[in-house]
Amino acid sequence: MTTPRSVALERLAYTLAAPVLAVAPNVCPDNPVNTVLQLAGAAGIGGWFLAAKSEETGAGRKILRWTPLVLAAAVDVAAKNTTGWGPWWLDGMFAAGWAAACSIVLPFCRHARRRHRPALAAPALQLQRAPEPEPSPALPDDGADQLTREARMLWEGAGMPARTHIVKATRHPGMQHDMTILLRASETGRPITGLTEAAVGAAFGVHTSDVTLVDVAIQPGRQGGPGWLEARITPDANQRRRTKPTDQERWTDRVGGPKGGAPGSVLVHRTRDDERGVTFHRAKMADSTDSPRIDLAKVCRGLSLPEDDSCVFVLIDGNEFLISAFDEPPLSVIFPATRDLLTPDAKGMYVCGFTITGQPVKNMVWQHDKNAACHGLILGVSRSGKTQFFAISMAAESLAGAVVWLSTVRRDEKTTTLGQYIDRQGSTAVWMARQLRAAKALCEIRAEMPWPHDGQPHDYKPGDPRCPYRPLSVYADEFMTAAQDGLFGEDIQTNGDDLTVTGLKYGIGFKPAGQSPFAHNGFATEMKDNLRQNSRPVVFNMGSPGATRKAAEGTMENAYDVPTIPARYSRQEGSAIERAMKGEADPENGVSTGGVAVIVLDNGRAVLMRSLFADFDTDLAHLFPEEVNRLTDYEISELEKRGLWGDWNREPDPGEFWPEPDEDDDGDGRSRRRGGGGGGKGGGGKRGTKSSSRRAEQVTSPRQALEAIKSLNNA
Repeated sequence: MTTPRSVALERLAYTLAAPVLAVAPNVCPDNPVNTVLQLAGAAGIGGWFLAAKSEETGAGRKILRWTPLVLAAAVDVAAKNTTGWGPWWLDGMFAAGWAAACSIVLPFCRHARRRHRPALAAPALQLQRAPEPEPSPALPDDGADQLTREARMLWEGAGMPARTHIVKATRHPGMQHDMTILLRASETGRPITGLTEAAVGAAFGVHTSDVTLVDVAIQPGRQGGPGWLEARITPDANQRRRTKPTDQERWTDRVGGPKGGAPGSVLVHRTRDDERGVTFHRAKMADSTDSPRIDLAKVCRGLSLPEDDSCVFVLIDGNEFLISAFDEPPLSVIFPATRDLLTPDAKGMYVCGFTITGQPVKNMVWQHDKNAACHGLILGVSRSGKTQFFAISMAAESLAGAVVWLSTVRRDEKTTTLGQYIDRQGSTAVWMARQLRAAKALCEIRAEMPWPHDGQPHDYKPGDPRCPYRPLSVYADEFMTAAQDGLFGEDIQTNGDDLTVTGLKYGIGFKPAGQSPFAHNGFATEMKDNLRQNSRPVVFNMGSPGATRKAAEGTMENAYDVPTIPARYSRQEGSAIERAMKGEADPENGVSTGGVAVIVLDNGRAVLMRSLFADFDTDLAHLFPEEVNRLTDYEISELEKRGLWGDWNREPDPGEFWPEPDEDDDGDGRSRRRGGGGGGKGGGGKRGTKSSSRRAEQVTSPRQALEAIKSLNNA
């Protein structure tokens, strides 16, 4: 062991001081050296006293440090008081003993210098060859590659988490740190339990999000199952994924995750159509048995798309769906109606509009698969595009050879214009009531009308040239308003219900239009069911997205996802928050959604479309055939026999809608209405009266008021 330099110097001092202690008192007793030694001894005694009284630790070491001074003073006093060098040279022997004792006690004294002890001199380091690593006792050397051995060292250093060992480590191509490790339970037959991404990440020094645990499938030549597990460590790939993700990665992270806009979905592909200015995102559910649950706003935020209902749409087809993001509102484009588009094909189908993707949407003039005519249901608020749709539907039916009747509650310019190209058109409630009575009577007439080829009556067959009569389309605009009319509403409601039930087999289709498909607004449940099953309902803007969705769902057999029709198409410009902070007004760049509708197809799926545009400011003759289709002479003569032809705007005939005045009613001329299917001359049976359908009466005296109260109570 090397002696510290301070120790060697201190021992040298003791050795040199010993002769001085022996010589100084004997040569010159009054020498100042003696005085100094005695004062040093006194100081040493004082140090003993203070160390003994101190409550701190290390008092013994302090006493030892002061001991050389006290002993030196004692040797000096003894040498001064002896004669000469003392007997047997005791002065020299005491001095030599003092030096030897101090040199022996010195190492113990140095323990007091804990905070400033000098470092021992260390020999220079010599480079040596590292020992060969010994095989791990957990897994003998099996000839694994260098990456696998290094991974095993890290794994064993982490304590072999979950009692597993690494079978093989494989580096990902083109990656510096990414790898996949194959793990197996240490004990044969034991499943791997308790292994987490955090344990793997801690062993390899990566973040938990960079670790993925995957089950191992059974492969030929290798086992699998619960005793095996695969851990994918991908710090490099995740770093790139966070900064420059692919389309599939962005979809998985932001849209298809549990908190995304379409949880459980995967992106099939992303397509850009520059000519049409649209980007398509086609996706499907990872589990083919799941149904898409789409939050369009969250999908837009996940894909960094503008949250704009007028430019972003979703189309669902089974477990797949399509997100279409347009640069400009696609349904703001006008699609002019042409005769080519409106001419029905052999199955009675014609183009009535186009979807957001540019696909044509077809409606029907008859049901080819059911061998019958078709009904229609058209809903929408005022100025939503219903009358425009009337025009293209009537043109298609006229081109198919059908007779068209149109009734409304109030006269307007467009319906009057349409009256020039169809068989009959009127604009009063009494006109609608007579129209429905005549259509109902035609069912009876056609049921007995013989066909020329065999002289026997038959049901209507679409497109059969042997049929002696033409199909008939009966339009009733504002049907709900007319059904609530105080004078004729009951008659209109009853005959409308009957026509939807019996009209199809005789080639008569009923097409009511209004602002609600619900029973409390004029639609009986039986009527709505027949209309829904034998038509393609068309729902225009109902005033709000919620009302439109509710109306469309009311016409569907099952409540599928219904597209949204906003009040106006308006692109979002800038930030609403910044405009609010600056006090600026929102931009007014809305485009009307008139003509945009939801059509419910045969499979119950609702599709958003823009209907064809018929310009009423121009001549519509190019859409309709040259000649207006009419009823046959036989049908007209039979209607005349029943009193159901002629001017339908004339005042009600006595007994036509209600009984003639009773002679026993004190001559007050009162009469009570009756609803009914038939006309006054041979129409159908009469129905009982209801209080809500009585004729309004003038009450001018207390007696008349009493009689009115009695009649209301059936007294």
